[in-house]
Amino acid sequence: MARGREFEGAIKIETVKYISVKNKPVAQVAREVGVNANTLHGWMKNMAHSQR
Repeated sequence: MARGREFEGAIKIETVKYISVKNKPVAQVAREVGVNANTLHGWMKNMAHSQR
């Protein structure tokens, strides 16, 4: 099974920050970035766990 594109950590961090600062829906930002909304939710979850 093919894996999708891989994004660098910095891109993930900036995307998650963008959601918080701009208060935009995850689905909208996911479309803008070109990833699945579930992927973006995963990035957010991983960042929340890493900040603990």
